[in-house]
Amino acid sequence: MISDERILMAHGEGGELTRDLIQSVFVAALDNDELRALGDAAIVPAPGDRLALTTDSFVVKPAVFPGGDIGKLAVCGTVNDLAVAGAVPRYLTTGFVLEEGLELALLREVVRSMAETARQAGVTVVAGDTKVVERGAADGLYINTAGLGHVPAGRSLGPERLCPGDLLLVNGTLGDHGMAVMMAREGLPFDTPIASDCAPLNDLVETMLVAGGAYVRCLRDATRGGLATVLNEWAGDRVGLALNETALPIAPAVAAACEFLGLDPLYVANEGKLVAAVAPDAAPAVLAAMRAHPLGGEAAVVGQVTASHPGLVTLRTPYGSERVLPMLAGGQLPRIC
Repeated sequence: MISDERILMAHGEGGELTRDLIQSVFVAALDNDELRALGDAAIVPAPGDRLALTTDSFVVKPAVFPGGDIGKLAVCGTVNDLAVAGAVPRYLTTGFVLEEGLELALLREVVRSMAETARQAGVTVVAGDTKVVERGAADGLYINTAGLGHVPAGRSLGPERLCPGDLLLVNGTLGDHGMAVMMAREGLPFDTPIASDCAPLNDLVETMLVAGGAYVRCLRDATRGGLATVLNEWAGDRVGLALNETALPIAPAVAAACEFLGLDPLYVANEGKLVAAVAPDAAPAVLAAMRAHPLGGEAAVVGQVTASHPGLVTLRTPYGSERVLPMLAGGQLPRIC
C-alpha cells in the first residue's frame, strides 16, 4: 500500500511501493492495452508515410492554477506541438519526477486531469516512467512528455512557405495563460479573475485545414515567449511580419494586469492559442471556420506577412506609428510552462 499518502524515497526504488504507485495512480487513470503491459517500450501501429515526434518538459509553479494544472498543460503542450506541425497526434509517453513529500492527492488530481485531457484530444498515453528525488529538489513534481503523430500525405506547414501578403490569424485572446499563472503564483488580487487558456488545439487545426487546405501556409502555437517571439522566429531573409495593435484580441483583465506589472502581453505565454499565416483569398473561409469552433470564437486577423522589412516584426500603433518588436534577450515571466 502507498504509505502515509505522500511520496517517499522508497516509491522510486523499483520495489513494491513503486509497483503500487504505478498501478494505483497512473494505470488507474490512464489505462489502455499498451500501457497496461508495463513493458520497457510500447508497440503501437503507425499509419501514414511520415511520423512526427516531439518532446517537452513541464515545470510550472504552482502545479494547479486557474484554468488548468501541470497534467493538463503537459498533454496540451505536446498535442499542440504536433498539431501545428501538421501531424495528427496519436500517442504520448510521460515521465514524472516526484519530490519526496509530495501529497498523493495532488498527484492523483494531476494524473486524472492528464487522462481527461488526453481523452478530449483523442490521444493515448502508452508508456511512462517515475523517478523520486529528495525533498526540496523538484518543486513537488516535474513532467516530461513525448508525442507521436502521423502526417497526412502532402501536408506541409513550415515557415519556408510564407509569402508576402499572407494574413496572420490568431484564434483568440493573448496572454491568458502566463498571467493566470503569475496571478496564482504571486497571490495578486484582481477584481476580474484570469484563467489559463490551456486547451488541445488539434481539432481546431484540422478544422482550419479543411477550410483552407494548402492555403494555410504555416502554423505555430504561441507558447513560451508569446506571439511576438513566434513571429520573430518566422521572420527571415525573405519576409517580415507586421501586426496591427488595434486588431489584437487581449482580454481587458490581462491588459490591466500586464500594465500593472509592466509586461507586454505580446510576449506573455499562451497554451491554447495559435497563429496561422493564410493566403489572403482563403483567409475569410479559415477565419469563419475558426470562429465556428469552440476554441476560436474570438479569432481575428492581426497582421500580415510583408516583403518591406525582411527579418523584422513591427507593430502599427493606434496613432499610426510603427515600432519594432524584437526578440527578447531574456524572459518576462519565469516558470509558466
